[in-house]
Amino acid sequence: MSTPTPYYKYHVFFCTNLRADGRRCCDQHGARVSRDFMKQRTKELGLTRPGGVRVNTAGCLNRCGEGPVAVIYPEGTWYTYMDNKDVEEILQRHLIGGERVDRLRLPG
Repeated sequence: MSTPTPYYKYHVFFCTNLRADGRRCCDQHGARVSRDFMKQRTKELGLTRPGGVRVNTAGCLNRCGEGPVAVIYPEGTWYTYMDNKDVEEILQRHLIGGERVDRLRLPG
């Protein structure tokens, strides 16, 4: 039996959790803005097709202390980022180039 081809080559989940109790969370660090930026850029680049890239919101990924965070599947590569420049680098190098961005990677 062969392995089915995934519908998307990459699936990116941005944690956009907002903690009501004031503890550190990804939403405090512009996670929604960064998610929207990557969604827009993948559309502009024609990557939002089957076999391409899907960018989604995730609830809490339970790594807010390291945040903001995003994870890319199918590899399960975790990233942190500070601004849209970092998000663009992840897009260009990982999602387009297939190369992980070590300076932004988180363990796990």
